[in-house]
Amino acid sequence: MDGPHGLGVRAEDFGLKGPRGWAFRGIGVDAEPGSLIAVEGPSGSGRTCLLLALTGRMKPTEGQARVGQSELPKQMAAVRRFSALAHVPGVTDLEPALSVAEHLRERALLQRRFGGSVRGLLRPRSERVTEARLRVDSALAAAGLDRESLPKGSRTAVRDLERVEALRLSVALALIGRPRLLGIDDTDLKLSQAERAEVWALLRSLTEAGTTVVAVCNEAPEDAVVVSTGPADGPTRQDEDDTDDTEDKETADAALAEARRA
Repeated sequence: MDGPHGLGVRAEDFGLKGPRGWAFRGIGVDAEPGSLIAVEGPSGSGRTCLLLALTGRMKPTEGQARVGQSELPKQMAAVRRFSALAHVPGVTDLEPALSVAEHLRERALLQRRFGGSVRGLLRPRSERVTEARLRVDSALAAAGLDRESLPKGSRTAVRDLERVEALRLSVALALIGRPRLLGIDDTDLKLSQAERAEVWALLRSLTEAGTTVVAVCNEAPEDAVVVSTGPADGPTRQDEDDTDDTEDKETADAALAEARRA
């Protein structure tokens, strides 16, 4: 049963086969609404593909999954409507030359145009502006990004952000849509131990507020629902030849292309 905000995630024998082999296979998930789900495994083990499949951006090949009351793959569009992605290379990339304010303004406009109701578009402009400002402020607060602490405030370009600041901005942009399920990739990539602890604390705060979080990582925290894509938990490719790095890249590229279209 769904919680007040987040969604339960269930999967059994979940698998996705790409053009050159299995991206992941035999995955099981059992997480309550508002859980922190850590997709743990080495690079190239299908972590990103699993993240995209659980958020309705990639169509699984075998097995079954349920996100809230929606079944995958039958109701992928429904899952996309109440989920969002952050920090996924090739899908949610930030534009280095644009400022923090420009990213936030663009996302708020897109949310108002495509994420709201027709009735909402007909409201007076002052009401729409106020609503957008509240959404942005709420998302920034939840992501722990203080614009005033940045080198040039909201005018700071993405290329001038620290790695964790850029990750917080990506999370804030995703939260503007008020998703019930948030997927975040490369959670601990190239971060120090202290920075990793900071990011996991952020994601825990989101789950405490009710949002279910699926986070890709190299090493999961002890309090997370851990889903492993590593070889130790079962085959992730059709045969030995399918573990070639070139084929991993081709499968990942296909996944990202489909996610961008979604």
